[in-house]
Parts: sequence; C-alpha cells; structure tokens
Amino acid sequence: MSLIDRVLLGPGPSSPYPEATAALAAPLLGHLDPEFLRILDETCDRLRTVFQTANRRTLPLSGTGSIGMEAAFANTVQPGDTAVIAVNGLFGQRMVEVASRYGATVVPVEHDWGQPVDTDKVLDAHPNPKIVAAVHAETSTGVRSDIGTLGKAVHDRNPDALVIADCVTSLAGIPIAADEWGIDIAYSGTQKCLGVAPGLSPFTVSERAWEHRNPKPPTWYLDLGLIGDYVSGTAAGGRTYHHTAPVAMIASLHAALGRILEEGLDAVFERHRAAGERLQAGLQDLGLELFAAEGHRLPELTTVKVPDNVDGTKIRHQLLADYNIEIGAGAGAFATSVWRIGLMGHNARLDRAELVLAALARLL
Repeated sequence: MSLIDRVLLGPGPSSPYPEATAALAAPLLGHLDPEFLRILDETCDRLRTVFQTANRRTLPLSGTGSIGMEAAFANTVQPGDTAVIAVNGLFGQRMVEVASRYGATVVPVEHDWGQPVDTDKVLDAHPNPKIVAAVHAETSTGVRSDIGTLGKAVHDRNPDALVIADCVTSLAGIPIAADEWGIDIAYSGTQKCLGVAPGLSPFTVSERAWEHRNPKPPTWYLDLGLIGDYVSGTAAGGRTYHHTAPVAMIASLHAALGRILEEGLDAVFERHRAAGERLQAGLQDLGLELFAAEGHRLPELTTVKVPDNVDGTKIRHQLLADYNIEIGAGAGAFATSVWRIGLMGHNARLDRAELVLAALARLL
C-alpha cells in the first residue's frame, strides 16, 4: 500500500475527511480574492456553530493548535498576573510553560495523569486569579474534564476572571458549549476531530476576554487586535491587512465544517461515541486495561496500557508494517507503557474500530 492508504489512528493527525482533502488540492485563490473572503467569513460562521458561541471574534489562526495556546496567553497575560492552570497531562504542563514565558505568576494545580480536573481543587488554589485554564480533552491521557462546571464555578466566584480551555482534541468530537459554559477563550486544532490536515487553530474570544486583554502583546503576529480586524473587518466595513492567509488550509477547513454540519453535530457526536465505545469494549475483551479513569474516557482518543509481557513499540511497528495502521505511543512517563488510539473525524467509524481490534488480536 502507498502512504496515502495509511490509516492514521494515533493522537496526532487523523485521516482527513475526503471533502477536506479535495478542497486542499483545488486551485488556489488569492488571499484577498472576494471569493476567498466569502469562504473565510463562512468558515468563521461555521466555527461559531461547532464552538456553540456567538463570539464575533471566532476565527482560524494560521498555525497548529499550539499557536492557539500561545495566542490565548499572549493576549491575556501581563507580567505579574496570576494564572491558575490545571495540570492532568502533557498539555496542561505546556500551558504552564507558555503562561510563564509571558510573565504570569503560574499556580499549577497538579492531578494524577489519567484523572479529570477537580473543580474544587482548582478553585481552592488561589482566591483571585486573572486566568483559570484547563484542558477539556487531554490528548496525552484520553481524559475528558468537566469544563462547564469549572467555567461556571470560576465566574460565580470571580466574574472578572478569564477561563481558557484547550479544546484541541474535543472540537467536533464531543459537545462544547463555549457560551453556556463560561469559556472566555478556547482554541483547537484542525488535525483531530475536525478531520483536516494540521496547520490551523480554530480560536474564539468572548467580549469579556476582549475587554480584559493585554492591549499590546509582546508578539505582533498573534496580536488579536490586529488579526481580528483582518478577519472581521473594521467599523467602516473594510478589512485591515495583517498577513497572507493560508488559503488552501482555510478552504479545506471550510469544506470539512460543511460536511460536519451537513451530517449534524449530534450525529457526529454519536458516531464518535459509538466507535469509541466499541473500541474500548473490544480492547477490554482482549484482556487489555484502559488507562483513563472510568466515566471520564474520551470516545475519540482511547488510552490503553501495554501488557507487561509485550513490547509496545514492536507492536506499533508491526501494525504499521503489516496493516498500514498507525497508532500512537504514550506521552511523558507513559511513553512506552501506554498506547493512544484515535478514532477522530473520518476515522470515527465502527469499521475502523473493528479493523484495529482485529489487527491487535492477531499480533498479541
């Protein structure tokens, strides 16, 4: 088989929706072409639907999910601001690192990997933080945390605090209700459940966050005061040029979002749920132990413990060589003791779950 036939079931890029691939290969438009600007506006509208928000400043940032994390803190943190950050995996750790580089006084709230974020523990960490941040779907552990409960609790205690949510692995895979949950800034990545190649970070900012933003971030490229005018237009109805947009990537995202909304968000969520539950039940039938806490497991990203008598790296290489299936290793201290298997976007189907189960059964 060729590389194009490879089934990507890891925590990184998933096999994209066919519509996204076709759009990526279409003839390019200019980045200021009226037709491209129409596609850009429609893409922003579609992102509002999947984020479940009315935020005017909802847009795809030019860069992978990490650029969304960077922009979130660059536009909210000023030296000395207190940021309480829940850490229950690798990407909570990265939030700590990014926030500290922008001068925040970071209060990390450590959790065991594989466990969800504890709202009370986060609230008790500091009486009056400017920022509270957490990961909705922790890519390193396959755990879902209750961001809705956290966001509402934070704002009940301190209405001026800003809630930042990492939704890289959750957007278009499980429900997100940014406005209802009190999320002030959320960011994602295109390569997970959105079913697009990596290269963009869907991003949304509430009016409250906009009012409390850093007026002059130390990075020009990620200054939302400049990027927002480029996307949304000025008060006079024009647009301020900021940078050359990645037109092919935005066209691809536009197509994937169209496919998702045509199917219906509820149907997409159900497809992810059914595929994930089948995979997790099948893995347990094979005698394998799941890593993430029961009741908090993501359907789109399953973490499973490598059996003690098995060479996990060898099995992953055999899956690739014999079946053209790529699954991911664990992260951090669990790099060799955990597998991460993604059923996201186009791969969130029962046949994909059955395929990897059958292959693992033979190899094990």
